Amino acid sequence: MAPSLPRPHRVDVQISVGSTLAGLAFWGLGLHMQTDRLLGAAWALIPLFVLAGLELLRRSRPQTALVIGTLALVADQFTAGNLVSVMMFTDIMYAAVVYGTPSAARRIPVTTGMITVAVTIGFLAWFRDPEAILVGVVTGLVSFAPATTGVLVRTHREAAGAARLRAEQTALLAEMDRVQAITAERARMARELHDMVANHLSAIAIHSTAALSLDDPKTTRDALAVIRENSVEGLAEMRRLIGILRDSSDDREPTASPTLDGLTALVGNARTNGLDVTLDDTRTPDDSKLPAPVELAAYRIIQESLTNALKHASPGPVTVTLTQRRLALEVGVTSPYGSPSGPRAPGSGAGLVGMRERVELLGGAFESGPESNASPRGGGSDGKVWVVRATLPVDPLDLDPSDEGVTE
Repeated sequence: MAPSLPRPHRVDVQISVGSTLAGLAFWGLGLHMQTDRLLGAAWALIPLFVLAGLELLRRSRPQTALVIGTLALVADQFTAGNLVSVMMFTDIMYAAVVYGTPSAARRIPVTTGMITVAVTIGFLAWFRDPEAILVGVVTGLVSFAPATTGVLVRTHREAAGAARLRAEQTALLAEMDRVQAITAERARMARELHDMVANHLSAIAIHSTAALSLDDPKTTRDALAVIRENSVEGLAEMRRLIGILRDSSDDREPTASPTLDGLTALVGNARTNGLDVTLDDTRTPDDSKLPAPVELAAYRIIQESLTNALKHASPGPVTVTLTQRRLALEVGVTSPYGSPSGPRAPGSGAGLVGMRERVELLGGAFESGPESNASPRGGGSDGKVWVVRATLPVDPLDLDPSDEGVTE
């Protein structure tokens, strides 16, 4: 079964009907282009109707319409002719370039140009009269001129389409960047909120459980003191974070982020909460000043590790180590691995995820998990320790070139 022709475009129907009426009006008024032809004036209606029918195919079958239209125009030269037939042919030539295939759009202008030159030279050689050039001019106006006009229009449309596509792609990329920025900001806020508050809430949960389970006034007072201290500090941290989120002005004062200078206070707070923590900081005053993102990541990793030790570790020593090299800061936290003997706060696993994300954002390496105990201070109930290790790289451009004495 042969495929049916597509429905003609509304504009093409209007062109076809209007051209037919105009051609009939010219024919009825006796306005012919030629005289003394082999065929009479009535024969001019055949090419007129054929070309009017081909106007319906100018978009859907442009190359077919051009081939048949060319034959119809040649046949029209043996009749009295009709100006409207010639005009319809120029429109079909134009449409063949605009709506045809890319190869046809390249080939048709070249072909019509060569035909125009050949007709001009041929009629000059035949008539041997300069007026024969007018034949070439007419041929160019009928074929080459509409073809080149079609090339210009098609080129403009393709350029506009390419620009529109680039604009759509740019908008899509902008939307993707916006979504990624929002996702990254939410993840950053989640890490900050977890790291700032989880430590205090874990201590509150553990000590409140101890106060409720032990019938000892001194223990209860000590637990309530720790609960109050962690509540006040946690509330201050929450207010600071809420203030950052609410203040969206660009000229606000920058908020101070935790640095490694605050490790002593962090470890002291962990001891207050009941951990046996030792800080082994091998850095010296001669070491280079670390970039703020590295110090913040190291501080948060140690803070979260101490929180996890408070919630999950069995009784025993917890060791925090810091080793600074020229191009990296190595952080390690070791705690007893096993079931805790006292009250335990539930965990969600978000802490390890947050630590890994912080390290990966800086391009470093992170590992955590149980290992066999190799320390003389002892490990958990099963002889193992939980180890967190992070290597945070430092960009050489962020270091002071005058710094000396830092190991490679």
